[in-house]
Amino acid sequence: MKKPQDNYAFLDGQNLNLSTQAMGWRLDWKRFRVYLREKYGVGKAYYFVGYVPENTDLYNSLQSYGYSLIFKPVSVRKGGKLKGNCDAELVLQAMIDFSAYQKAIIVTSDGDFACLVTYLQKMGKLECVLASSWGGCSHLLKRAAGQRIAFVDNLRGKLEYKKKSTP
Repeated sequence: MKKPQDNYAFLDGQNLNLSTQAMGWRLDWKRFRVYLREKYGVGKAYYFVGYVPENTDLYNSLQSYGYSLIFKPVSVRKGGKLKGNCDAELVLQAMIDFSAYQKAIIVTSDGDFACLVTYLQKMGKLECVLASSWGGCSHLLKRAAGQRIAFVDNLRGKLEYKKKSTP
């Protein structure tokens, strides 16, 4: 039986991308979208990211996989490092769509989302938090999620990007 698609996922895109890379692998975003749909009944998956014009091909691919992208302008920090913190946008979107979804899946390891997770728990709207790894996840976020937390590193075999070999 097919799962109803009435849950929404809210992805801290840069957090998950950098976290998996720090663990030595790349996430297959297409397979991850299928996983969210099949495992959690996610009909809408928001992907929050700082906008960098050079990444247009990536953004187009993510959209073709079924992600709804929410962009934030980036600022340039000392040393040329880009910063596009989307935390407020993610929280705001979760609240704007609050009555539209059955349950929320919050995809991040960032403790700044502990207040959102706590609120969603209290309101009976949290399906789970998907964090990158136990060790890379904020203590505050783990405490807020309680038993409703899972770790993407445990899914590496299923979700790792594997380059297609050419004949």
